[in-house]
Amino acid sequence: MAKIPKIPEEIFSEFCDDLKRAFGNNLVSVILFGSGARGEYIPKKSDLNFLIVVKDNSPSELIAYRKCLPKWRKRNVSTPLFLTEGYIRTSLDTFPVEFQEMKSAYEVIHGEDLLADLSFDKSDLRVQAERELKGKLLHLRQEFLESQGKVETLTALVSSSLAAFAPVFRALLYITDEEHVVKRADLLQHVCDRFHLNKDLFLRLLKIGRGEEKIPASEMNDLFDLYVEEIDKLSKDVDTLTV
Repeated sequence: MAKIPKIPEEIFSEFCDDLKRAFGNNLVSVILFGSGARGEYIPKKSDLNFLIVVKDNSPSELIAYRKCLPKWRKRNVSTPLFLTEGYIRTSLDTFPVEFQEMKSAYEVIHGEDLLADLSFDKSDLRVQAERELKGKLLHLRQEFLESQGKVETLTALVSSSLAAFAPVFRALLYITDEEHVVKRADLLQHVCDRFHLNKDLFLRLLKIGRGEEKIPASEMNDLFDLYVEEIDKLSKDVDTLTV
């Protein structure tokens, strides 16, 4: 019976063996990123995220992983990102936030380290960060309405939205040459300090999202008002940010 790993390292050997059998010489690298690489992996709650670099990622080649998919989903491994080295090198101006987030915390478990030498244009990061903030803000308002005030739904929304904002926050610290941080709580504190946001609010939201604090429905509307106001303020600051 497939077991969800207590720590990411439990599956590395078996996962790599499956990939080697599936792709052979087409396999270049297997790289863990996300919560598993940040030391924030929580068994049964966190997914394990992998970047798989291959020489050829055409659909006909990726079919080789199809039979592995059910097995690893049962063990909380998300469907990997299958990229080529060429795609990575030519997409740093298109997806700088995503690749900068990967580079900020990762572990190579097989093959070449293709992230170490990546560099990012701060102007590309600023443009995408502004776009992401404003776009996610629209979705935050929509999902708040769709929750119909249900505390469980809103708690999940707090958790998912903070996770979605985290790569953007990390990119903003990179742009402003702030100290590199890994843990989510440290990230929120640094961003709040740098952009003069409500630190107590964001740290409380983090606790709520993690289930460490319960909040009555009567407080949720006011809390979300403050949350949206702070993200809106940040998006305006990023709009005028000089890099």
